[in-house]
Amino acid sequence: MNPAADPTPIEDVHGDGRWMSMHNRFVCETKEKEPDVLFIGDSVVQHLGQTEIWEKSFAPMHSLNFGIGGDATQNVLWRLQNGELEHIKPKVVVLQIGTNNHGHSADQVVGGIKAIVDLLSENHPQAYIVVLAILPRGQNPNPLRERNDQVNQSLPAALANIPRVQVVNIDPGFIQPDGSISHHDMFDYLHLTRLGYQKSFDPIYDLLLQLLSE
Repeated sequence: MNPAADPTPIEDVHGDGRWMSMHNRFVCETKEKEPDVLFIGDSVVQHLGQTEIWEKSFAPMHSLNFGIGGDATQNVLWRLQNGELEHIKPKVVVLQIGTNNHGHSADQVVGGIKAIVDLLSENHPQAYIVVLAILPRGQNPNPLRERNDQVNQSLPAALANIPRVQVVNIDPGFIQPDGSISHHDMFDYLHLTRLGYQKSFDPIYDLLLQLLSE
């Protein structure tokens, strides 16, 4: 079995139950709110919820943010199979996941993302599913950046036969001509700065406006 497509909760190595607490909060939110847009993913999605662009652009769209830092595809898959898709009928689902799949090959990560998209499509056939390509990482070229690029190249073909799905590249050109990434775009060369979020997610706002109007 592909480990990236095997639903798995995060091991509570810190002993404070934070991950499960967040999951349970998300499940409660599905019973209390009626989102038009559902964001799912890792820290890129989680931190988006603390940005100005979220408050000004995405929150007014009736969006829910189900991002947890550190999540890999198998963790998101477990969450979605255990209550986070119940009670809601979003018009659009935005998925950003894959960079934390350490130890997995590009093909395995693609398989994990496809398993999530299959589940989303099965549970919410009415929804558009926007799969965000994995962002580059590391100040300089490195194996993880190369693997993520391989994932991004394979995703469109892997998801081509699933209706109402599109893969969107949100990298506006973070990699500079010398192969480096600026800390002005990614403060730790993984997570986006305020400027980085604007560059990546302003186009997503425009896309969501279009999809919600259809």
